[in-house]
Amino acid sequence: MPDQSQYADKKSFFNRMLTVYGRKSVLETLKDTSLACYALHLAESNREAGIVAEIRQRAQHINIPIKLHSREALARISKNGKQDQGVALDVLCPSFQQLPDYLSVPMQNPQRLLALDGINNPQNLGMIIRSATAGQIDGIILPQKGTAALGPLVIKASVGTLYKAPLLLHPTLPEALKLCQGKGAQVCLLEAGAALSLFSHRAGAFCIYVLGNETDGVSAQVAALSDAHLSIPMRNGVESLNVAVTASLIAYGPHLER
Repeated sequence: MPDQSQYADKKSFFNRMLTVYGRKSVLETLKDTSLACYALHLAESNREAGIVAEIRQRAQHINIPIKLHSREALARISKNGKQDQGVALDVLCPSFQQLPDYLSVPMQNPQRLLALDGINNPQNLGMIIRSATAGQIDGIILPQKGTAALGPLVIKASVGTLYKAPLLLHPTLPEALKLCQGKGAQVCLLEAGAALSLFSHRAGAFCIYVLGNETDGVSAQVAALSDAHLSIPMRNGVESLNVAVTASLIAYGPHLER
């Protein structure tokens, strides 16, 4: 039905929206002419001077709608009332998708995904996103629970690549992995001490590499879903690498040859 189709299109559009908050972050985003900004939200209590005035002028210059809100309403939009500084900006990120939407499209080529389990350090998350977006990764499964918020620290660490990142969003990672396995995906955990090296492994048509929390690794629920355990060979007594470095090795490794 037309109404259902229109609703689906509208929902898909807003699923690709990222709300940036904080005065400096919003101003920098408005100055990036490669980005599609949708709406600027300002608190009615803001003083119309300094950087707030500059933000408003920039939005007007590029014809971005400006909406005024109470502080409470703006906090609901930014989802971070303590740090939004009375400013938020909706940015369209064309490569964001809900995971079921991604899985609904028949795969024409081999797919290589990263899945993130409990990555709650914003700097690490941003660096992972940067490496995966630049490398041979088709999508990043990002659970909406237990992961660092996509705020200014993640944007800064990603050097702005967050806006272009192929994020596949889903409420929880275990459910996301089950959906992917239902489509034939092989789930590979990265963990120290695994017998099979990442660089010896050859991925099938649909492969997911799971990176765990910086301190605790992957959760028990996620580990129970694994099809393979892979390690990165270490020398000279080094026990492990930073999770963002591991993501870079996955994104550029010879095991991803297609």
